[in-house]
Parts: sequence; structure tokens; C-alpha cells
Amino acid sequence: MSKEKITLSCQECKSKNYVKNKSVSALRLTINKFCKKCNKKTLHKEEK
Repeated sequence: MSKEKITLSCQECKSKNYVKNKSVSALRLTINKFCKKCNKKTLHKEEK
């Protein structure tokens, strides 16, 4: 029994930075996180 993983990508540079366990929510996850390429906090959205 393995948990499904989701990938979070930066909305400015489109790089895939973070991997998290999938939540039960039907909505897409959006979080302000630090992007290594942009070198600042940016909005990260869940990838398909």
C-alpha cells in the first residue's frame, strides 16, 4: 500500500521543486514556497 505523490511546480519559472503526499481534498493545492531557481518565495501549484 503506497501513498500517491503530487508534484508542486513554481508558477513563475515552471520548475518542479517539491513532492508531497496526496491529500484527501478534491481541490488543487496552492502554497507559497521558496523556489531555488527564482531565489524567492513564489506561488506553487499542484501538477496534474
